[in-house]
Amino acid sequence: MNLIVDVGNTYVKFAVFNKADLIYKLSFKLNEFKIQYKTLKKSFPKLKKAIISSVGHLSDEHVELIKNDLIVIQLTSNVNFPFKNDYQTPKTLGVDRIALVCASVNQFPNNNVLIIDAGTCITYDFVTHENHYLGGAISPGIRLRYITLNNLTANLPLLETKQPNNIVGDSTEASIHSGVVYGAIKEIDGVIDQYREDYSDLTVILTGGDSNFLSNQLKNTIFAKSNFLLDGLNFILEYNSK
Repeated sequence: MNLIVDVGNTYVKFAVFNKADLIYKLSFKLNEFKIQYKTLKKSFPKLKKAIISSVGHLSDEHVELIKNDLIVIQLTSNVNFPFKNDYQTPKTLGVDRIALVCASVNQFPNNNVLIIDAGTCITYDFVTHENHYLGGAISPGIRLRYITLNNLTANLPLLETKQPNNIVGDSTEASIHSGVVYGAIKEIDGVIDQYREDYSDLTVILTGGDSNFLSNQLKNTIFAKSNFLLDGLNFILEYNSK
């Protein structure tokens, strides 16, 4: 059994895989790491290997806690991957983006794939049918847009994410919802359209925390895969364990 540790900007995720099958998933705040790990280890005593992917702030103490029990791979740009990385600054490519590309190469081989991860940021990653990763884009996610409007203005309130009733906002709150949500939707559809001008056979994957909220509102055909990042991390662990 494999343990996947995904440390994001907001939450930590634990996932347990039996070969390629996801059998358990848990999300929690970083300050709960020790107690959640100890509980998980008792529930899954057959865990043998782990991969740690962190774009957040995971301490050496947390890493050592797992290394004391399991064979651990820490995901960096130096780990072996099943694709050619044509990114001009490969050392700065986020490990979450690397994992998503690996998942696409594994699950959609010989396809031109655009992976859209709608989380704290909205990231776009493109890999060709020849397994060449070319790069992509990074923009603010839905929650970040709400927070920025509140933080960088004097009078705009901080709102919870909500589906607008109409693109024409008839109040300040309705206008914020319209601007944030429809702005993100139109951005994503526009990016997909732009890619399809060059790659008519494009496969589009939508994942991340806001994928369920967004998936039914996009005009483009996409594959919604909420566990795509975890699948990619498990694949990297197996790929580097052979």
